[in-house]
Amino acid sequence: MAGKTLVVDHLKFSYEGLFNLSELYTVISSFFFERGWDWYEKNNTEQITPEGKQIRLVLEPWKSASDFYKIAVKIVIHFTDIKDVEVEHDGQTLKLNQGLVRMTFDGFVLHDRPGNWSLDNPVNFFINVLAQKYFYRQHFLKFETWVKNDIDELHNQIKNYLNVFKYSYHA
Repeated sequence: MAGKTLVVDHLKFSYEGLFNLSELYTVISSFFFERGWDWYEKNNTEQITPEGKQIRLVLEPWKSASDFYKIAVKIVIHFTDIKDVEVEHDGQTLKLNQGLVRMTFDGFVLHDRPGNWSLDNPVNFFINVLAQKYFYRQHFLKFETWVKNDIDELHNQIKNYLNVFKYSYHA
């Protein structure tokens, strides 16, 4: 059984205003594809209410960092009261969305990816702890930094993308 270490714990972000939902999704997915991460969309639900669309996305991209380690990110996105609006900008009519976006980011480093050092056996558990603490510590720290930096960079890209709309498209 692989072990899981939480590196980034519930980094939160919220935004209310105008945005393009499909472009926001593209910003997130292209970020991971450009860096060679594997994409996994765990949940994508949409509910239409009189106030607007309620959308919930759970994204879990991951990457094999080595034979022993795997890094993963979990992004939970809630779109609340999403309405389609048309905005005039430079003589063009743009179809955008308006509503509330809430995101939560979690980052993980998973060790013993293939499950060779099963924690069921006390001897294997002891060897695994020694290896983690003394032999693979530098590798773990490198992958921990990798996850933190990627989440921070994605967080900044999303903030920059949404701020463009915030300041450019007020009607």
